[in-house]
Amino acid sequence: MEMIIRKVQQGDEADLAYIQTESWKAAFKDILDPETLTRCTDIEKATDMYRTLLEENKGNGYVLIAEGKPHCIAWWDAARDADFAGSAELICIHSLPDKWRRGYGSRMMKQVLSDIKVAGYSEVILWVFKENLRAIAFYKALGFSATEHEKTGLGAVEVCYSRTL
Repeated sequence: MEMIIRKVQQGDEADLAYIQTESWKAAFKDILDPETLTRCTDIEKATDMYRTLLEENKGNGYVLIAEGKPHCIAWWDAARDADFAGSAELICIHSLPDKWRRGYGSRMMKQVLSDIKVAGYSEVILWVFKENLRAIAFYKALGFSATEHEKTGLGAVEVCYSRTL
């Protein structure tokens, strides 16, 4: 299984957008209403978002290349919520659904958590839809635990999970 993980760079925006939108379509089809899911998986908007992030050098993005093709992405930065000041936040981790459960997400997460620790953070948080049981099982297997923090986003409840590094 040939696989590399590298930092994202300008020119990756189309691959990043494609992986995110395809992942969302599969993972959130039973969580978000169809109109919201369609709006959130607009490939042009996602491409523009990643182009802006890359141009502004905002956050820390990664792409995992498997079998010669981009397959998995992740992005982290300092926590966006004041309640978690001093923590890092895993903003996203997405994989193309045709290769779910092959270990790519775990390898990506290992790289991201290592880099977060090297950056000086001792805690990382993430937000996950309460109904996204597949993702929750993945995060729990990697040492994340639910906190008491919840919020509503895109018409669904999100729960904050955290992990000490």
